[in-house]
Amino acid sequence: MAVSVEELYRNYGILADAKDNISQHKDAYQVILDGVKGGPKEKRLAAQFIPKFFKSFPELADAAINSQLDLCEDEDVSIRRQAIKELPQFATGENLPRVADILTQLLQSDDSAEFNLVNNALLSIFKMDAKGTLGGLFTQILQGEDIVRERAIKFLSTKLKTMPEEVMTKEVEDYIFTESKRVLEDVTGEEFVLLMKILSALKNLQTVSGRQQLVELVAEQAYLEQHLNPADTDSVDRLLQCTRQAVPLFSKNVHSTKFVTYFCEHVLPNLSTLTSPVAELDIQLEVLKLLAEMSPFCGDMDKLEANLTMLFDKLLEYMPLPPEEAENGENAGTEEPKLQFSYVECLLFGFHQLGKKLPDFLTDKINAERLKDFKIRLQYFARGLQVYIRQLRVALQGKTGDALKTEENKIKVVALKITNNINVLIKDLFHNPPSYKSTVTLSWKPVQKAEAASHKRTSSDDMTTSTPQKKPSPLPKRDARQIYNPPSGKYSATIGNFSYEQRGGFRGGRGRGWGGRGNRSRGRIY
Repeated sequence: MAVSVEELYRNYGILADAKDNISQHKDAYQVILDGVKGGPKEKRLAAQFIPKFFKSFPELADAAINSQLDLCEDEDVSIRRQAIKELPQFATGENLPRVADILTQLLQSDDSAEFNLVNNALLSIFKMDAKGTLGGLFTQILQGEDIVRERAIKFLSTKLKTMPEEVMTKEVEDYIFTESKRVLEDVTGEEFVLLMKILSALKNLQTVSGRQQLVELVAEQAYLEQHLNPADTDSVDRLLQCTRQAVPLFSKNVHSTKFVTYFCEHVLPNLSTLTSPVAELDIQLEVLKLLAEMSPFCGDMDKLEANLTMLFDKLLEYMPLPPEEAENGENAGTEEPKLQFSYVECLLFGFHQLGKKLPDFLTDKINAERLKDFKIRLQYFARGLQVYIRQLRVALQGKTGDALKTEENKIKVVALKITNNINVLIKDLFHNPPSYKSTVTLSWKPVQKAEAASHKRTSSDDMTTSTPQKKPSPLPKRDARQIYNPPSGKYSATIGNFSYEQRGGFRGGRGRGWGGRGNRSRGRIY
């Protein structure tokens, strides 16, 4: 027979008045448990009364928790909300991991108020026992439904950073690291990014050794011991995702050597055949930008000369020779080379960084004919560069504030950074012997104040060779090739192809193909 509201209040009174003798009134608490079988009013009262006396009847703990769970799944949203709100009161002793597990499963709720209550309840018990709560969360991440797993990982990625230091102890952080490694054995791309966000924020991993552990973890995910299949979008996507996560971890003490080596040996040779995981992404530029960002932090490399040669060869592909001239001095009809500034910035920067480790590469490691060829290409590129730099400066002259925020001018500002960077690097390589002392900030990275001041002092018309700009000294003859100034009207079309917002666009495509993680159990496993 269903319990009435009056009976619930009467038995509540018995328990409230019993004080130290409350354990003698087991029957009264059983009546309250039976309230979950009543109507909406009885259920609402039961949702409040059951947790209030829960601690006094350990022998009825399972029955009490199960009764509250029935209310958490009620059809009436107001009853569910009340039951969920009271769940933290059941999180005592050995019951806490179970309550954490239950709350984690309840994260799948589509009701926003209910979802917020679940979040607040999890935060509440996290502060009581962080490790026990994490046990429930990671159990569901490893075994639960996909929607629960996804939301549990997002909960950790957003809420852990809000926890006070006294909660996030070394033991707790070690537990998170250990369990996250288990999860990383089988993840999607999006999950990988979120887990790395969680781990990167842990205080224990802010040290050099901690960052090194994270880099090794990412390297395992990137499959750097395997050959890259450039036609497989999943493989390319995985490498991009992992490298993006690794880049912020690199420093003068945490080296990028393993990644840079892989890019030189497996990615650059396949650059033109890489299949982009996202249609609008310039995959070749994306890869070259990542390589450039990693190159300053490369340590000792086993095959430095071979990898530098690969980088050098790839750079030559984007640095054309001057077009042939006919006997009358006119263009011989060959098409004017297209100067790929964004690609050259990345490749030249990477070559400049790795070249520091083998400064005699250009003078001793390649033959004289190749060096002569390279300098012809450099000088030709430098001349074209000067044209574009002047045009960009004229186009941007006098523009400030909102005028610089138009899409067209944003592109021109970035293009000016690119061309100035290339200008500085080419100038270094024209020294005899080549120099590797100049520093530049990659065009898509924020400029350091000291360097910005240095750039202001540098004339935009600095020639990248030791010869005057207007009347250059004749170069050594090479099949009658002459220095050629590209026409001045092409920069807008070329630079207009640059896209420096592609990373943001790519983020929406994360996780495609990173693993159907096997069949998970369906249904709640309270």
